[in-house]
Amino acid sequence: MQFRTGTMDDVDALWALRTRCVRETCSSHYPAEVIAPWSASPAPAQYTRLLEQGGCVVAEDVQGALLGFGVFDASGNEVDALFVDPDRGGQGIGQALMQHLLDMADRSRDVVLSASLNAVPFYQRQGFISMREEAYPHPSGVALASVSMRRPW
Repeated sequence: MQFRTGTMDDVDALWALRTRCVRETCSSHYPAEVIAPWSASPAPAQYTRLLEQGGCVVAEDVQGALLGFGVFDASGNEVDALFVDPDRGGQGIGQALMQHLLDMADRSRDVVLSASLNAVPFYQRQGFISMREEAYPHPSGVALASVSMRRPW
């Protein structure tokens, strides 16, 4: 496994993986009427800004195939996204990506994120603490049930 900084050239491949993850892994915790609009939404405008700022880490195999990616927003000390190919789960890819994202963090502040329901156990294993359940107003128009989490140092 190798890591590199994501670039604007990666957006389509990253978003395709994200869409696949929403459809395949999030469907265990969300109904079809939420998955459909959520997975059909385009990449948000903030991805351009975050990728241009170097806030994306891409994990690839030795042949360059995409294994997963993570996006970090330094301004909010926030993990914005972390997705792993559903066929490659349980191999330490997510944990390795998280470590790269945490390396970008400001250690004087807690790292925060809004976790999809299916991802809460993963983030807890990474040292994040659940703060509250919330309804994230997704740009697709659905209110996504999620959990606000923080990771103290």
